[in-house]
Amino acid sequence: MNDAAAKSDPKVIDGKAFAESLRRRIAQQVATLRAGHGFAPGLAVVLVGENPASQVYVRNKGQQTKESGMASFEHKLPAETSQKDLLALVDRLNKDPAVSGILVQLPLPKQIDPQAVINAMLKDRLGDLAGRRAIVVGRSNIVGKPMAQLLLGESCTVTIVHSKSRDLAGECRRAEIVIAAVGRPEMVRGDWIAPGATVIDVGINRIDAPGGKTKLVGDVAYAEAYAHAGAITPVPGGVGPMTIACLLQNTLTAACRQRGISLP
Repeated sequence: MNDAAAKSDPKVIDGKAFAESLRRRIAQQVATLRAGHGFAPGLAVVLVGENPASQVYVRNKGQQTKESGMASFEHKLPAETSQKDLLALVDRLNKDPAVSGILVQLPLPKQIDPQAVINAMLKDRLGDLAGRRAIVVGRSNIVGKPMAQLLLGESCTVTIVHSKSRDLAGECRRAEIVIAAVGRPEMVRGDWIAPGATVIDVGINRIDAPGGKTKLVGDVAYAEAYAHAGAITPVPGGVGPMTIACLLQNTLTAACRQRGISLP
């Protein structure tokens, strides 16, 4: 689905537009900090190796950091860098007053906790989440388990399922909110989705496409699920754009706390 279609379709949760709005607010806050306190937050991103996907993410982070008015520090290390040397760099960055936040880019963007992003998107779409039945497909320490805890904190009734759960489809059909974070391309099928359910697809998988090309897909079979869902995040353009925007927001918040000043 192209950007124009996504913007005109009320069923699609447009993470790109949501992220753009957040980045505009961040840029205004950074400008206020510069004018009132004479400093801007700085984000350091460390890339180890030459993973192509990671290089794209690092480039996007650097560009959006600069566009927000923050300082961007990129450190590219060879693939053979030792853990000792990497930790030494992180220690130096921690001691650098110009650096407000540090992100060590892994081969896949799983180091960015998307659960807070997802929570904000859900509340924007559904309002009060209390009492809603939610299911998290995936039990990773990075996404699945923390996401379940956040949903519990919003007073949802939460179920966690995974690849070895019995009757995955049936469990998903009972949910009003489906969070797919299992790391398998298009594993969650359309007939797993209850009519009107909200589907948040955290997955990002590169698969073969016609003509010797590749394409990005989520953990949800999007076209199938779209026919059933009341709201759904596309891949790309859903959760992904929000991760960088929230990273910038966290960097801004950290910079203010480090200096003991209020967030603009």
